[in-house]
Amino acid sequence: MLFSQQPAYAAKAEELRTPPPKGKPYSVALPGSEKPGRSKVYRAWNSHKELLVSLDPKVRTVHDMFESAANRNPKGRCLGSRSYNSVTKTFGAYQWLDYQTVQKRRANLGVGIVELHNKHGRGGKNYGVGLWCQNRPEWQITDLACTSQALFSVSIYDVLGPETTQYIVNHAELSCVVTSLPHVPTLIKLKPNLPGLKFIICLDPIDAGEQPGFSKRSLLEDMAAGLDLSIYTIDEVEKLGESLNRPYNPPSPEDIVTINYTSGTTGPPKGVVLSHKNAIAGVSCSLSLTNAKAGDVIASYLPLAHIYERLIEQGSLWSGGAIGYFHGDILELVDDLKLLRPNAFVSVPRLFTRFAGAVSTATVDAPGFKGTLSRHVVNTKLANLNPADPSTATEKHIIYDRIWTKKVASALGLDRARLMASGSAPLDPTVHNFLRVATSANFVQGYGLTETYAQGVTQNPEDRSVSNCGGVVPAIEACLVSLPDMEYFVDDKPYPRGELLLRGNNVFKEYFKNPEETASAFTEDGWFRTGDVCMIDELGRFKIIDRRKNVLKLAQGEYISPERLEGILTAEHTYLAQAYVHGDSLQTCLIGIFGVQPDVFAPYASKILRQNIDPNNIEQIKSVLSDDRIRKSVLRDFQRTAKKHKLAGYERVQNAALMLEPFSIENETLTPTLKLKRPIVTKKFRTLLDNLYSQLAEESDAPKAKL
Repeated sequence: MLFSQQPAYAAKAEELRTPPPKGKPYSVALPGSEKPGRSKVYRAWNSHKELLVSLDPKVRTVHDMFESAANRNPKGRCLGSRSYNSVTKTFGAYQWLDYQTVQKRRANLGVGIVELHNKHGRGGKNYGVGLWCQNRPEWQITDLACTSQALFSVSIYDVLGPETTQYIVNHAELSCVVTSLPHVPTLIKLKPNLPGLKFIICLDPIDAGEQPGFSKRSLLEDMAAGLDLSIYTIDEVEKLGESLNRPYNPPSPEDIVTINYTSGTTGPPKGVVLSHKNAIAGVSCSLSLTNAKAGDVIASYLPLAHIYERLIEQGSLWSGGAIGYFHGDILELVDDLKLLRPNAFVSVPRLFTRFAGAVSTATVDAPGFKGTLSRHVVNTKLANLNPADPSTATEKHIIYDRIWTKKVASALGLDRARLMASGSAPLDPTVHNFLRVATSANFVQGYGLTETYAQGVTQNPEDRSVSNCGGVVPAIEACLVSLPDMEYFVDDKPYPRGELLLRGNNVFKEYFKNPEETASAFTEDGWFRTGDVCMIDELGRFKIIDRRKNVLKLAQGEYISPERLEGILTAEHTYLAQAYVHGDSLQTCLIGIFGVQPDVFAPYASKILRQNIDPNNIEQIKSVLSDDRIRKSVLRDFQRTAKKHKLAGYERVQNAALMLEPFSIENETLTPTLKLKRPIVTKKFRTLLDNLYSQLAEESDAPKAKL
């Protein structure tokens, strides 16, 4: 170029973003790579000769990544947040830190953290620093500070209970936790059980000019008296680091970037050890699909303790983007989105389903001309999205995008969004396509795990299909292994099926201090066992169809995968937000507990009960959940779905209880990644489950009316 040159990472990303030639697969099978009981090895169509390490040979660590972006874009917006006005009780406009400011702060903070560890007797290098707070600029600054001194962060989920926090701090051998003010008293109370914890860095002010003894600092220090625990603020640590004027201590690609604890469905959390090499490979894959540009804006609201959000933000930083942090209330997320107007939006199916429900209610379900016009626009655009020749599919329309789509997308704050992405669970294909036409954004679905730095398989933005997660990302290779006990085989027709195995540059090395779990997670030749069952279509796209674990055995000896059935029911019935399918080994049929989606359930219940149920009246919704007419209608829906999906009789849910939100992180039935803790759910709802079986038996024994 004459005046500017495309950065190396962007040029490589653009090359990898290119879809395969028309009719060719997104993932290609390597000839001769199959083994008995195992499929051929698949790689990305344009990376089949060599797996991707980095988009830029000069960027091998997260430290390199941020430095390259900050030096390239020093005055660009980097991290933004909304300040709270205590007088008006409202949040203001976004205030931004530029890249050079973040660069300086993270350098000073990194030096200060190392100095305090030395002061408190923790020398050496490559140790962990706890990070416990909701998404905010200081989370990212702290994480970047750690990378600047070859330290690693250990994220603690903001909503976890004290027992899990205590386990992580001890297991990861943390001497320091960087945290927000509300968590400081919790750590002080836990200190008698945290012998290694020596100091806390508070991200919020604890002095405001109060008289001696009346400040937050005084109160907290009184609580910590005699516990061998010091408390500092982030400002103090940054000033300490600045006064020492020490250089960076950069990490190597093999150094740990984070230990990310996955809160398992059983047992204590496992610490996934991820390296800088893993991070750069994962972020490289992400950028090869997103077309992120300098100055692009994203919204940060998915928990940063999850690797999914960390990946998203690191991709934004590498490309010189701006990250705007939500103000803390997920129910008011749209307010933040309208201010940020992000260029890309990444979320999970649950939120996308809510967005689709809200848009549908305001448009296609609206009365009069508005509803008529909306239905015509949506039907026209859906037809354009599913033409006879898939290569001509588009979510855009030259006229309707101006008069309809822009208004709809603006109502969500997504009028500038070029790309949307969904992960963590399967996305309802109806929701997928509806939001494509409602926003005119490329909308892709992907699959990854903490162990693979949130990358595994992802749709290409030019692939507008549904019900699959796309092809293998460039840094990884994949294959399937047969599961005879579940009747999935790699030579199944028309498509191979089996457990998904992954291997590559973004795959983790080990579970921290857990050799047994590490050994069981890998095959002898180094493949990571995901536990997810896939099939691969003719275009090399992967679809998650089942889960290896959590198989139920009923009294008649039949094996059932409850997670597969839960996925089918929640996808088919959008009035359901949560599902737990249960089968006792002494029973011959299945029952379930289901959480409803208020905005979709309310009109459904109104139609059945012939009365108006207000979707915003939570108490009214709760009052009708136990109505037997509702229960029987839902069971009839389940039977129709079972026939549609050709489920066997023993795979059909025969009785159900409806609740508003039976499963949550707070009641310890969900992990922080929103996976069901099945043993805990069973124990917590044991009485209800027994009652559902009893009710079913009574109804079966009741005399039937004769004609």
